[in-house]
Amino acid sequence: MTIDRVYNVLFLCTANSSRSILAESILETEGKGRFKAFSAGSQPKGEVNPLALKELQALGYPATGFRSKSWDEFAEPDAPEMDFIFTVCDTAHGEACPVWIGHPMTAHWGVEDPAAVEGSEVEKGRAFAQTARLLKNRIMAFLSLPLSSIDKLALEQHLRQIGAMEGTTAKPAGAG
Repeated sequence: MTIDRVYNVLFLCTANSSRSILAESILETEGKGRFKAFSAGSQPKGEVNPLALKELQALGYPATGFRSKSWDEFAEPDAPEMDFIFTVCDTAHGEACPVWIGHPMTAHWGVEDPAAVEGSEVEKGRAFAQTARLLKNRIMAFLSLPLSSIDKLALEQHLRQIGAMEGTTAKPAGAG
């Protein structure tokens, strides 16, 4: 890994309508040109959740130009080669993924689905705000890693640790 190149990062979630979209916009902005962010889903919903776009806008991140799309687009021969792939929902984490060109580093960064929250608009908005905060925390930790000076094994360990940060939906090994 070298510091003078742009790294491609793909965020995966089943529907590609909320969490992966939030992560794509946050990394694209916070990565300041060092990272190109993408998102996709195993079973794309076909539309981006308007509350995700509203949250991005409220936080000052880009909220236009996103679409819910299949991860198959990124397994095509002419697709950009990914350096990192992060699953942000437990369902996508457990699914059989396509074979990715270039053998990217992967990690699971699961967080609760804000679109699954029922209740008032305020409660739904709060869920999207929390999800965006948790994803931003993970992304900022990722951006602080010295990609050019640590070996692949150490980097993979760091990526898993980021996935275990506050708000994780993944259970530790051995947990029932």
